[in-house]
Formats: sequence, structure tokens, C-alpha cells
Amino acid sequence: MPRKQKDRLPEFISNPLKLLSPPENLTVSEWAQKHRVLDSKTSAIPGNWRNEVTPYLIEIMDEFNNVDTEEIIFLKPTQVGGSEALNNMVGYVVMQDPSPVMIVYPTDTLAEFVSENRIQPMFTLSRGLKEKFRKRESSKLDLQCEGMFLSLNGANSPSGLASKAIRYLFLDEVDKYPGASKKEADPIKLARERTKTFPNRKVFITSTPTIKTGHIWKAKENADVVKKYHVPCPHCGEYIELLFNQIKWPNDKNMGYADRAEFANYICQECGCIITDQHKPQMLRYGKWVVTEQKTQFPRKVAYWMNTLYSPFVRFSEIAKEFLMTKDDPEQFQNFVNSWLAEPWEDTKLKTNADMVLERQTEFEEFVVPDWAVMLTGGVDVQETSLYWTIRAWGPYLTSQNIAHGQALSFREIENVMNAEYRKQNGETLMVNLCGMDSGDQTDEVYDFCALNSEWAIPVKGVASGYAHFKISTINKANSKAYGTRLLLVDGGKYKDMIASRMARKNGQGSWMVYKGCDKEYAEQVTAEHKVNVKGSGGKVNQVWVPKTSHADNHYLDTEVYALAAADVLHVRTLHLYQQDEKEEPEQSSTINNQSMDYNSQWLKSGSWL
Repeated sequence: MPRKQKDRLPEFISNPLKLLSPPENLTVSEWAQKHRVLDSKTSAIPGNWRNEVTPYLIEIMDEFNNVDTEEIIFLKPTQVGGSEALNNMVGYVVMQDPSPVMIVYPTDTLAEFVSENRIQPMFTLSRGLKEKFRKRESSKLDLQCEGMFLSLNGANSPSGLASKAIRYLFLDEVDKYPGASKKEADPIKLARERTKTFPNRKVFITSTPTIKTGHIWKAKENADVVKKYHVPCPHCGEYIELLFNQIKWPNDKNMGYADRAEFANYICQECGCIITDQHKPQMLRYGKWVVTEQKTQFPRKVAYWMNTLYSPFVRFSEIAKEFLMTKDDPEQFQNFVNSWLAEPWEDTKLKTNADMVLERQTEFEEFVVPDWAVMLTGGVDVQETSLYWTIRAWGPYLTSQNIAHGQALSFREIENVMNAEYRKQNGETLMVNLCGMDSGDQTDEVYDFCALNSEWAIPVKGVASGYAHFKISTINKANSKAYGTRLLLVDGGKYKDMIASRMARKNGQGSWMVYKGCDKEYAEQVTAEHKVNVKGSGGKVNQVWVPKTSHADNHYLDTEVYALAAADVLHVRTLHLYQQDEKEEPEQSSTINNQSMDYNSQWLKSGSWL
């Protein structure tokens, strides 16, 4: 009998021993190199997984083995292998560390597609995974494996996210998740809740970004460490970050975009030498992740951020062509910024900043009413612990200036501020004619307060975009003291457009100004939002105002919206019609010289503001 057959153990002994043996001591990238097989239907390079094709994924995958890391964030463009890195981590768990797993996709439909066309084929192509997979016991969205289960869910089905305790959570394309429903919490928050019972939990979150308030950008902002991939220049050897503005092509206007793009190459920012697509594979192989931001010495959340320039599947000329073909179409260019550069989209048409506000300071000190002012309006943003307020002076042609703003701790303080007298330099006094007060928080208290002070206060409620900037309605809460009193419905987006537009004007007639010595906090809050393109239902793109960062306070911006809406109710747009004489347009706010006494008397005689 041959020696090999004589020494071979019978199956009833070898099989139990195989089950008792510990798993191989491998990292995720090592496991993928040894066991992962790519399907020809879904992969451009089918066959055994090779780490050298996408070497930038090695550290991202191996971070999964770092016991100190709780969350891995991958901010990525398309076509860099991010989804395959996720699949490798899943396969690693099945073979090396069986534990409950949940993967969340934007929709149930996509989850089913990925299950049938990616996850299950991955299980059947790899011998090790095939032995662990219990296909007969599985369904499309509930895959059973030896010692564990794999739950696939759509973010559009909150009930599925709240039913299982899991150790490993994978969140794919999070910026495409639907928002929180009226009855359920945010889908990401719901999914995270499922990991609470596992102290050694791990979360992998990845997506192409959309806007700065999107999930993946928020995750990046909250990360303890942010890393970017740097590669060595083949000419000078310096490690560089591949940046889009270093791709250069001919500026020959006689050539079409496609022809110009074909001559595109990368110019090293260190030595100025030309880098071609042929250099890229070797550069990627010797690349390394470099820490660009670090908030703590002991990071638990690690973010990786890269663009399409690193993709081995995309040539520099393709990137140049995509830019040239989309740069004149905002909707298509947003896709280029998101999907190719992996950067959040920011619309620059209506863009404001704190410095712009501080440039709008006039020579009038705080609490001093400009000589050209005709009336005053106020705005109050109601928060749980305090109330932010503003008072703005108004003149003809929507000329305005903030004369005071602040933070109050009670409604009594607001009453005192809005009922105070404010003087011009000539001694004339004005009082707040109308103040819009946010009723979104502490609604009943705001309604009661405005009902008792109806001669100068009116509750405000934000409404969806319509044809009008504002509309006067009535409070219909039968058990409220304010029942039947007026309610101001405001389209905040339209008023933010007006503020941004007039803020861009130099000081003078029609400008939006602030008092001398205005504080930086007010300036930052008033410009805490910007207008961006957001895809709604049915793929329609709408421009909406959103916070620039997830932590930005915008209370003073809301107060200015309410003050402008109150001025609109008082017919501020027609003040110039009461002018007695034609006057030249001034260059600076200090020289705007309208006889406010005449305006006040004629304006008040024109009839009730409601």
C-alpha cells in the first residue's frame, strides 16, 4: 500500500479535526489574495483577486483587522473598487470570524440585485466560502452561513434595520439613502443601534459624496483621522497627492474637446515633469496613505479619501474629457465633481461668507438708526434654551442695515428689546413696527406671546416653495389663546436668495448692511448656509439652501429671514413711491438721505399693514 494512502486519516476523524482547527492568521487583504475569485459577469478583471491591481485598497481592508478601530470611512469616486473591498471584508468574516453581519444599500431592490449578482456568486466561486454557505437555508436578503447570518437591507425599509443584533455593519453608498421617515429615525442611526450589544463591533461606511451635509461628508468630518493616498513621482521621487488641476491639455481653440483631452497628461507639482498613464501602475504600487488630519492620539474612526485620478481603470485623458464635456452644464458638472473628484458639490452662484458681511459695515454704531431709515422690523429664532433676535432698519429700494442683534433667555427680554426706542443721529426715534417670531419650537408659547403682543409681533411658520414669498394665514388651533390671530407663512429659501443677492452689493442704495463693529459670530451664522443642487424624487434637480457644515449654527440667518418677511408684510418694496422729490443714487450708506419723517407719516396713512 502506498505510504500516502496509509497515512491518510479517515474522514470521520479528519472532518471533526478540520472544524476544531483555528482559522488562518490572515489580514483581509491576505485573505482576498488567497481566496477571493472575481466573477466574469461583474468584474473587468475576472479570476483570482490581485492586490497589486488596486494597492490603495490594501490598507483600507487591513484596517478592518485593527482592534482599536471601530469605524472605517471610505470617501470615494466611482471605478476604484470600493464595493469589492466591502465584499472582501464580508468574505473574510464568513471564513475567518463568523459573526452576525448586516449590509445596508440605498433600496431593497438594489440589495436583492447585489445579493444575486455579487454576494452569492462570490460565495460559490471561492471553495472556502462555498463550504460555509448554506444556500438551501437562505433567501435573497437573508444569507445563512456556518455559524452566522448575513442580512441585506434597503435603507428605504426601516423595519428591516431594527430587527436584528449584529456585530459587523456595512453601509454602502450612504449618500443615496432616503431621509428619515415621519415615523422612523434616520436609517443609518437605526442600523447603528443594532451593534450596541457587541463591544467589538465594526462599522464600514462608504459612498461617493453629494453635498457637504451628506452622510459620507459628515462621517469624514467626525473622523478622528483622515488619510489621503500619496504616490511617488517617477521622475523626482517625491510623494505627491494626485490633484485634478495638475492634469494639463492643449489650449488650442481650434481643437474639439475630445481631441484636446487625448493629449492630457499629469504634471508633477514638485518637479514639473510629465507623468503618463504608463507610469501610474508602478506609482500606485509604491503609494502610501498619509495622515492629513488627526484629532486624537487614539483614533477610533479612520477616514480614507481619494479621487478617480488613482483608478487604474481610468486614463488621464478620460478625466480631462469628462471635465470639458460637463463644465458648462451645472447638473452634469455636479456629477463630475461628485463621482470623479469625490468632492461635495457647492453652487457658487449664491455664495456668501463672513468676510463679505463684515465688509458691509457702515459708519453707524450699534443701536443707532441710519438717517435714511423709515421703519424697523425684527426677527426672533426660538431655540430650546435661548432666543436669538435681530433688528433691521429699512429705507427705500430695500436698503437695509442691522442695527442690533443678540441672544435672550426669555420672552420678557424679547418684549423689552422690541419695545425699546432707537434713535437717529438727529434725535428722531423709531420703534420696531413688526417682528416675525419663529413658531417651529415651543409653538404654543410663541402663539400665546404673539397673541398678547399682536400690535408688533406675528408668529412665523416656514412653508415649502411656492409662488409667493409670504402669505398671511390664521392660527386654527381651537384650544389656543391665539385662535383666529394672524400667522405669517414664509418661504425661507426665497428670502435667503434676496439676502445673499443684496449682501453682494457694495454699501449704498439697495444694499444689505450691518452696523460698525459687527461681531464675527453674527457674520458666520448669517452665512452658515449655501445653495446647492439636490436631486429629489424622480431624479429632478432642485436648488436648496443647506448648512455648509453639519455643525454650523444658522440662528441669525433665520432671524434676518423673519425680519425681511416682516418688512415685506409692511410693503417695504413700495417705500420709494412715497418720495416727494427725485434724489440722486448715493454711493455709500452714510449719504443715503431720504426724509424719513415724510415717509413715516405718508406710509402710516396708507392703511393697515395687514
